Amino acid sequence: MERASLEDRRFNDEIDKLTGYKTKSLLCMPIRNSDGEIIGVAQAINKTPGGAPFSDDDEKVMQMYLPFCGIAISNAQLFAASRKEYDRSRALLEVVNDLFEEQTDLEKIVKKIMHRAQTLLKCERCSVLLLEDIESPVVKFTKSFELLSPKCSADTDTSFKDSVEKSSYSDWLVNNSIAELVASTGLPVNISDAYQDPRFDAEADQISGFHIRSVLCVPIWNSTHQIIGVAQVLNRLDGKSFDDADQRLFEAFVIFCGLGINNTIMYDQVKKSWAKQSVALDVLSYHATCSKAEVDKFKAANIPLVSELGIDNIHFDDFSLDVDAMITAALRMFMELGMVQKFKIDYETLCRWLLTVRKNYRMVLYHNWRHAFNVCQLMFAMLTTAGFQEILSEIEILALIVGCLCHDLDHRGTNNAFQAKSGSALAQLYGTSATLEHHHFNHAVMILQSEGHNIFANLSSKDYSDLMQLLKQSILATDLTLYFERRTEFFELVSRGGYDWNIKNHREIFRSMLMTACDLGAVTKPWEISRQAAELVTSEFFEQGDRERSELKLTPSAIFDRNRKHELPRLQLEWIDSICMPLYECLVKLNVKLKPMLDSVAVNRGKWEELHQKRLPSQATSSSSFSSTFTMSLKDIN
Repeated sequence: MERASLEDRRFNDEIDKLTGYKTKSLLCMPIRNSDGEIIGVAQAINKTPGGAPFSDDDEKVMQMYLPFCGIAISNAQLFAASRKEYDRSRALLEVVNDLFEEQTDLEKIVKKIMHRAQTLLKCERCSVLLLEDIESPVVKFTKSFELLSPKCSADTDTSFKDSVEKSSYSDWLVNNSIAELVASTGLPVNISDAYQDPRFDAEADQISGFHIRSVLCVPIWNSTHQIIGVAQVLNRLDGKSFDDADQRLFEAFVIFCGLGINNTIMYDQVKKSWAKQSVALDVLSYHATCSKAEVDKFKAANIPLVSELGIDNIHFDDFSLDVDAMITAALRMFMELGMVQKFKIDYETLCRWLLTVRKNYRMVLYHNWRHAFNVCQLMFAMLTTAGFQEILSEIEILALIVGCLCHDLDHRGTNNAFQAKSGSALAQLYGTSATLEHHHFNHAVMILQSEGHNIFANLSSKDYSDLMQLLKQSILATDLTLYFERRTEFFELVSRGGYDWNIKNHREIFRSMLMTACDLGAVTKPWEISRQAAELVTSEFFEQGDRERSELKLTPSAIFDRNRKHELPRLQLEWIDSICMPLYECLVKLNVKLKPMLDSVAVNRGKWEELHQKRLPSQATSSSSFSSTFTMSLKDIN
C-alpha cells in the first residue's frame, strides 16, 4: 500500500496539469484474488473534509474492504468467462442443429454457419472459398460466400461498393495469397497486423478500398480429410487482433462448415444419381434399337436421286414423304454430301443409326421424327444451294447434318420451362436453362455408343474429338435463349461487313444461326405447309398448357392456353416479327441465294395478318406493338 502527496517524488502531476484537477493526497492499495494474486488496484484521492492526509486507520478500513472487492471482481470475471463459454457452446449446438435442418442448399448452410461465427467472433467480414478441384495441385477457387457485419455494411464507402460491382469476388478478396497459402499447406494463418506481415498483399487491399487490420484464415476439410476450401474472418469490431480462443472457436465452426458442405454435395450427388437413373429407366421403357430386318431392308433398298426426292428444294413439302421415305432421303443426303466416302462410314451402320434415331423420337404432335428430318432437309438445301459447302469444312457439315437429325431426340412434347416448373428428373439432372438440349445431345451420344451404331468409328481421334464438340454446339444452338444471346453479335458483324470466315468465333456463331434457321424453317415454307406446321406446334403447346393447368395448377401463358386459340394469328405475327424475320433478313444479307426463304416468310406474315384483321376487324393493331410482350414471354416458349 502507498500513501502520497504533492511533495512525494513518486507522484506525477502531468494528469493534474491536463485535467485541472488538484491532487493533495492519495491512498493506493492492491486488490488480490483468493490465491493472493494481484488482479487490480484501488485508489482514494483527496480525503475530505479539509484535505488532510490519509491516516493509518484509513488504510486499515480500505484494507478490510478490498478482499470483498477482489472476490466480487473474480466472481464477475468468472461469470463473464462462463457466459462467454456458454454462448460459444450454444452457438456450436445451433450449428449442429442447422446441419440437420438444411442439407439441400449449399449456400444456405454455409451462410448460416458464417453468420453464427461472425456474430460470436464479432468481426467485420466472414468468407468461405471452395476449391474448384480438390485433386489438383494448383489452388483455384470456384465458389465464394461472404457476409458483412451490419456495422461494416453501413460504413462501407462508395469506392469499395463500386469495386465490388465492377469485379468478381476473387478480384477484391483480401489476399487470395493468404487463402491460397492455407489451402495449399492446410495450416491456419492468424495475422494480428496485416501490414506488417510479408504474406499480406497491401496493394490489393488499397485497390479494394477496404482496409484490413487482422486476418484469421483456416482450412476446411471434408470427411476424407481433403481440403475443400478455406474460411476467413477479418477485423474484430473492437479493433483487437484474433486471439487463440478466437482461433480455436473458428476452427470448431469450420469443422461443422466442412460437414455441411460435404452433406449438401453428397445430397446433390444422390439427387442427380436418382434423376439420371429415372431418366435412363424412362428412356429404356420408351425406346429400343431397330431390328436386323429393318436394317437389311434399307441396306438393300435402291436410294432415289436428289432430284426425285426434291430434297434440294428450299420450299420442300415437309409432309410429302412417309416415315420410310424419310430414311432413304436421309441416306441420300449423307451420300450426296460425300460423307459416307470421306469419313468411311459403314453403310450398314449408317442405316442402323438412322433407324434407331427415328425410333428414339416420341410420338408427340410436332417435335417428332418428321420435324427432325425436315430440319435436316432444310440444312441440306441451304448447304447445297447457297454454296455453304465451300465455306464450311467437311467436319462442320457432318456435325450440322447429324445435329439436325438428333437435335430433338426423346423430346417429350413439353419445353424447358415446363421441366423446371414440374421439377422433372431432367431438370434435376441437368440443372440448366437448356435442359432439353443437353438431354438431346446426351441421348445422341448414347445412341452412337450403342453397339453397331457408331457412324464415326473410322475417324481419327482428333477428328472424333472435334466432331463431338461441334455436334454439341449444334444441338445446344437450338435453345432459343442461346439464340437471343448471340444473334446481336451476328447481326452487327453482317451489317458492318465484318464477317471473317477465318475467325473461329465467327464460324461458330454462323453455324448456330444456321441451326436456328433450320429449326424454325417451317415459317419459310409455302403457306399451306407453314400453316399446317404452325397448327401442329400450337396443338402440342396446348397439350402442355392443359398439363400446366391440371397437374401444376398454373394458368398457362397465351401461346399454351387452349382457351385463347383464337389468338393464334396474333401470336404468329409476334413469332415472325420478334424471332424469325430478323434472322432470315440477316442471312439474306450474308448470302442473297437465301432470298426465297425470306420472301416466303413475308408472304406467310401477310397471310397471318389477314387472318388477324378478319378476327378483330374493329381492334386491328399493328403486330409490331406485340413484339415486346412476346419477347418477355420467350422463357415460356423455350
